[in-house]
Amino acid sequence: MRVLLTTFGSRGDVQPLLALGVALRALDVDARVCAPPDEEFAQLFAAADVPLLPAFTSVRAWLAEMLPKRATISLPKLAAQVMAAQYDAISAAAKGCDVMVATGLFSSVAAARAVAEKQGLRYVFAAYCPMFLPSPYQRPFEYPSHPHPRDIADNQALWDADVQVMNDLFGDGLNNLRASVGLHSVDNVRDHVQTDRPWLAADPVIAPWRQPAKLDVVQTGAWILPDQRPLPAELLAFLDAGAPPVYIGFGSLPAPKEFARMAIDVVRAQGRRVLLSRGWAELALVDDREDCFIVGEVNQQALFPRVAAVVHHGGAGTTTAAARAGSPQVVIPQIMDQHYWASRVWDLGIGAAHEGPTPTAESFSAAIEAALNPGTRTRALAVADTVVGDGAMRAAKRLLEAS
Repeated sequence: MRVLLTTFGSRGDVQPLLALGVALRALDVDARVCAPPDEEFAQLFAAADVPLLPAFTSVRAWLAEMLPKRATISLPKLAAQVMAAQYDAISAAAKGCDVMVATGLFSSVAAARAVAEKQGLRYVFAAYCPMFLPSPYQRPFEYPSHPHPRDIADNQALWDADVQVMNDLFGDGLNNLRASVGLHSVDNVRDHVQTDRPWLAADPVIAPWRQPAKLDVVQTGAWILPDQRPLPAELLAFLDAGAPPVYIGFGSLPAPKEFARMAIDVVRAQGRRVLLSRGWAELALVDDREDCFIVGEVNQQALFPRVAAVVHHGGAGTTTAAARAGSPQVVIPQIMDQHYWASRVWDLGIGAAHEGPTPTAESFSAAIEAALNPGTRTRALAVADTVVGDGAMRAAKRLLEAS
């Protein structure tokens, strides 16, 4: 059996698919991934010996091109462009495959669904967060161009209305693409793409799918890529030289203006050392004092058990990695599902959820103080013992069982 795994997005979208690819190949399945061909992803895939077939462009290049245009290009137009470009890329990658698993940016997944139908592949849609799946226990994501009706409070009613929202945003682009390749039009884009049996690649304790619900969701656990890389010698020396530091990083996202300086000052004021991650935001140290150290891309699985707390943006991968390590968290959500992950960290009692994307010195200090409370660490360690570590292998075996 040959399986194509496809996504378009940042590292948080790509690395879980690589984890699934590694698990499938361990079961002697010919698995390959169609994803952005950024250099950091190419290195990851080469190290794991999983073929990386290119999406239509680098995600960094695409973001650099799109961000200046965000005020002048509509979401439906942008989505249509991505669908058309991804359809071509995924079509080429899917040749000779039997099964497709798609996740990531909705417009990319919509293109993948069309490819699977055109080429006769079995298709599985996977989400990394419950908030993207219709549930009576939460509201759908609110697009700025389509705010929720003020007279509707019921979650299920909002999800029913969301069908039209998704049609407005993605329907024309998808149906024009489908017509161009000889496929019939669809009148419910969201449910067509997500199917009536989507997978949820998230930990059942950190991000549970609540029942009862109309949707038949298969929750596999998070797809975690095992990381055996040693920590750099300089980093180990810093960790060994004093008390556990507070880790601060925003992954693939930009950080609030002057955030690094403010955060370092606050952590120092609480008598803690700082470990700063550059990330895509290119965060930088503010001086050369010995109580701060900066790192690039690093093995979080080895690092997080050795820090006092993890300050981050609330990506699914970082939230799960910190929870799995038993490290208290401070989540400063910026966009999309990051608000969900912040709320779950708070609800579980394993850290603090900052209200709003731009902390002040006062609000950040309060959040750090809460995360560093001994009771928070006790709770974080207890939750760590419940986190499913083999979600990718569970998903791989389920994919084989259904073949």
